[in-house]
Amino acid sequence: MAQPFELTQFSLAQDRSAIRNQIRERRRQLSPQQQTQAAAAAMAQMLTQLRELQPTKVGLYLTNDSELDTQPLFQALWRLNIDTYLPRLHPFNRGQLIFMHYRQGTRMLPNRYGIDEPKLDIRNLLPTEQLDLVITPLVAFDEQGNRMGMGGGFYDRTLAHWQATGKPLPIGYAHDCQAVPSLPCEHWDVPLAMIVTPSRVLRFASETRPQG
Repeated sequence: MAQPFELTQFSLAQDRSAIRNQIRERRRQLSPQQQTQAAAAAMAQMLTQLRELQPTKVGLYLTNDSELDTQPLFQALWRLNIDTYLPRLHPFNRGQLIFMHYRQGTRMLPNRYGIDEPKLDIRNLLPTEQLDLVITPLVAFDEQGNRMGMGGGFYDRTLAHWQATGKPLPIGYAHDCQAVPSLPCEHWDVPLAMIVTPSRVLRFASETRPQG
């Protein structure tokens, strides 16, 4: 297992950039076999948690940049008749995400970052607060439930009020090598309720069971 990333004496911004660069490189060094094994193990861990949480509507993401592969999890959720939703960039509110119903055959289009997202169709739109949980991508996480993304702040803005309402419950999904002892955080960073990796599940005090 990779050794935890250790911060050196840089500014906050430099710390965050250094962590992103190193952890993304760690992910890219995983072999196809390691990726496949990690995806299967993480899916099993996640399904154990979902049996307890019993969600019916789950936000999830498509894998990019050597992230933990979500395709096995999508397939498992569909077999369980759990509706899945993909984020897409908000068409009007810059920096925000909306969630669209995603199933096999959903028409996809690349966004301005080159990431595929569902074609905008109001019939497939679900307000974020109606999701039971959102399984989030991340670059790095720490033992306190802090999440570091790519720096755009999309998930932080979208999930900013989850602790007040209990929904949607944010769950990080990551390789074990993405762990760091402690992340430098800003006041707008939204902590996660749970983090699932191939080898473990981290739960935090802020976790709330989805309601209804």
